[in-house]
Amino acid sequence: MVTDAKMQYMFDETGKRYLDLFGGITTISAGHCHPEVVKAAQEQTEKVTHTTTIYLNNQIAEYAEELAAKLPKDLDVIYFTNSGSEANDLAMMMSRLYTGSFDFLALRNAYHGMSYSMMGVTALNTWKQSVPQGFGVHHAMNPNLYRGPFGADDPEAAHKYANDVKDIIQFACPGKVAGFIAEYIQGVGGSVVLPDGYLKEVYEHVHNAGGLCIADEVQTGFGRLGTHFWGFEKNDVKPDIVTMAKSIGNGTPLAALATSRKIAESISGKLHFNTYGGNPVSCAVGRAVLRVIEKDNLQKNCLERGNQLLAGFDKLKEKHDLIGDVRGHGLMLGVEFVKDRKTKEPATQEFLQIFEDCKNHGLLLGKGGIYGNVMRVKPPMCITAEDVEFTLDVLDQAIAKI
Repeated sequence: MVTDAKMQYMFDETGKRYLDLFGGITTISAGHCHPEVVKAAQEQTEKVTHTTTIYLNNQIAEYAEELAAKLPKDLDVIYFTNSGSEANDLAMMMSRLYTGSFDFLALRNAYHGMSYSMMGVTALNTWKQSVPQGFGVHHAMNPNLYRGPFGADDPEAAHKYANDVKDIIQFACPGKVAGFIAEYIQGVGGSVVLPDGYLKEVYEHVHNAGGLCIADEVQTGFGRLGTHFWGFEKNDVKPDIVTMAKSIGNGTPLAALATSRKIAESISGKLHFNTYGGNPVSCAVGRAVLRVIEKDNLQKNCLERGNQLLAGFDKLKEKHDLIGDVRGHGLMLGVEFVKDRKTKEPATQEFLQIFEDCKNHGLLLGKGGIYGNVMRVKPPMCITAEDVEFTLDVLDQAIAKI
């Protein structure tokens, strides 16, 4: 039972300390209870806690301006929600209203939320209830260079996977689509990184079909990848809509959608409202998170600690045959465990033992992938070099016990 947390550490009811390598499912960015973030929340709570967007409030206006400054120039309309599911819901509705088309594209192995419509866009059976869902949604081949039919040794892999999107548009749709949504790194799906050049080709196919391209930055955004502030920048593409959540609020219910004014006006024909979207306290926290990311050089730390972790995981892979693949960027990493490197049979139960052993030794990990055999590493962005060494040591010992 977690009772306290501070920066990259969590504490149970006995006072035992754990290094948090999952960050509340990629949500803690600045650090648990970061003093500047806590102060911002406290100060705003003493002023006004709730207004709704029917009244002007300085926090929502100033925060929207600061957030837009981090995005491509014309993505300057910000719509605040409470969760990534809500932001993705809105993105889907906007794309359908703006284009006048209904067909919507996503990827297999993707996760975009647990609202009713986003369950239909998500493509992992473990997250889908047995109810009618996904009307008009088409799922393209997952461009997985480790498990997919086209691997890292195929220089045409990105092109071949992108062609599947083109085929779906030509054969499963009326030639026109509303939009396409993708995570640059599939988080829940097991930290699967999209191949270089893939999104650029897919965006071209979608735009040629009249659709909008949506970048789901719920897990990849806010500097977590180290080299770039947003995942779409890593693939050198410009989306029409960007959705964001999790790291945006450091644990506070906060999410947002960014788009152009022209696209945003597509919903102006009817009333649209979000009671808690743009809450003054949440916006004050969001502003503090942006300041901390900049002031504490957290993006740089993500790059440095991420490279340190990747190098360490690669060494563990050389030592332990149970590790089949190491992937990711910055502090959004994945280690896939397999029983056999040739057959790639998932080592689900073996990883579960490693997962529990690490927890018992003060290291909290994430678990993902359709088979539950991928170690997800998405810690608070403030972890240290010493934390990385501790992680590698504990993990090494846990794997050796299998």
